[in-house]
Amino acid sequence: MVLKIFFPQCCNTADSGLLVGHWIPGHNSAVVLAVIHYPFIPGQVKKYLSELQSQTQVDLTVLGSWSMPKEGQEGMDSFLKDLSTIFPQKCWLQLSREIGKRGFICQVVQNNGKLLQDQEQKNGDESSEGDKIILIHYDQRKVMLSQLHPVQDVGQKSDIEPSELRLVFQTVAQSQPLFFLDKYDDGPLKLTHWQSEGREASIIAELLKQASVPVCIFLTWLLSLWHWFCMVLKMLFISSKLSTCVQSGYRTVHFKTVFSPKKAATHMEFMRKANIFVSFLLDIALGLLLISWLYRENRISKLADTLVPVADRVAKELQELLEWLMGAPAGLKMNRALDQVLGRFFLYHIHLWSSYIHLMSPFIERILWYVGLSACLGLTFALSVLSDIVALLTFHIYCFYVYGARLYCLKIYGLSSLWRLFRGKKWNVLRQRVDSCSYDLDQLFIGTLLFTILLFLLPTTALYYLVFTLLRLVVVLFQGVIHLSVDFINSFALFAIGQRICRPYRLAEGVKFKVLCQEPGTPLHLMMEINPLKCSSVLRCYRTPTYSCYPKDSWAALCKKLFVGELIYPWKQKTDKTD
Repeated sequence: MVLKIFFPQCCNTADSGLLVGHWIPGHNSAVVLAVIHYPFIPGQVKKYLSELQSQTQVDLTVLGSWSMPKEGQEGMDSFLKDLSTIFPQKCWLQLSREIGKRGFICQVVQNNGKLLQDQEQKNGDESSEGDKIILIHYDQRKVMLSQLHPVQDVGQKSDIEPSELRLVFQTVAQSQPLFFLDKYDDGPLKLTHWQSEGREASIIAELLKQASVPVCIFLTWLLSLWHWFCMVLKMLFISSKLSTCVQSGYRTVHFKTVFSPKKAATHMEFMRKANIFVSFLLDIALGLLLISWLYRENRISKLADTLVPVADRVAKELQELLEWLMGAPAGLKMNRALDQVLGRFFLYHIHLWSSYIHLMSPFIERILWYVGLSACLGLTFALSVLSDIVALLTFHIYCFYVYGARLYCLKIYGLSSLWRLFRGKKWNVLRQRVDSCSYDLDQLFIGTLLFTILLFLLPTTALYYLVFTLLRLVVVLFQGVIHLSVDFINSFALFAIGQRICRPYRLAEGVKFKVLCQEPGTPLHLMMEINPLKCSSVLRCYRTPTYSCYPKDSWAALCKKLFVGELIYPWKQKTDKTD
């Protein structure tokens, strides 16, 4: 039998007393949590442990005795050994440390009076078979504050039985009320643990905790009003197409999560709140930096003066492109009549667009000045406004793409239907399949004429569709980069990454053991160290779920839509959250 005793490093030099801890059920392992110093009254110890059990839901018991030689306490060892009759256990641990030695002497007395002793302590032979005792030293503060991954909360139901190591971490974490008693408390019991020299606390943090509840309630009420206003805006068609409205809806949901007066029940919920709050602070800081850059050296005026010439330049380039398409582009023979009709139609739209830009030019600087103030709400709001501005400035390109795609799609579906007519087939709408069908001579003649007309007009339409689709894809690619940047700021687990860098033990992937001491006459001493979680695993585990703006279709489905001329709407969002 191998008995493992997890012993905290902070108790290595503790005065003699009783070992308080917990036996791991189903394993021959004991977790020592604290040492109760002599003098003490056994009745008060039992009462104190029963109160802690009701608070922590952990079966805290007296595991045994701890003896540290000290002047004037020569008979302390025999006194502590006799306490096993007052605190009956299946195994009574007797740990003692001699002056000048690093290792502990450990004896285990079973409830039948049999002495269970390490074989190495008896004869010093490592090859001897029999009972073995291993003392595992651990940093109590790090183990209590760390979270072992994969995360499995205490109250979470799981078919997989928790491992021995996970039970050790959970025992130390749940026993936090035990560590509230320090040497400055005027109580009948004195304990040694990681906070026995004084509890870690901050006056500012405590005041913020007291003030956070009423502030969160007030902010929750304000957010409910704002959420109702956003729901009213969602009823409007245009609100779901504007990136600014979508981003404001996301931030409303995030604020309701962060400023909820309810305490986070699980570790994942706490980390999600912390990541959202820190990402919001980073967003505001980046937005303020953008404002400080924009409103210096009259950059708003320079930007407004540059915007109109750029729009005119784009309109001129489009006009030259259309004139090139109305001729013989790349030496291709186009249908003259259809080519002239489409070219003049699109040139008229460009003329309307140029007139609209020049009509708005006196107000552009003032509009940009007020739009720039949106960055005080965060960089994500500024990027969302930029995406909406790009969509408005390129609205004529979107119109060209829609016109060309609809015309091209109409011809593609017309040709496919007429091709089935030649083969004696038709599309059954009810059964959603192709069935055989007999056609008379007039139907075949008219179908042949229509097929010929559509086939010879298809190259002209396809060329216009190809050109405007490429222009539209350039705009969509630019907006996609903006949306990815916004999504990155909204979902980046900055708080978790900060913990991984500054306090890597807080996010534990596992542990490693190294030999601490192996002296003759003492059991094997190991040191348990925490392996931090990898940065890639931190990002994957704690990334904030977002309503991603990525397209729902695969690349194959996207290429198929482009080939048949179906419209592609990049602003369509997923209805479910994705990690």
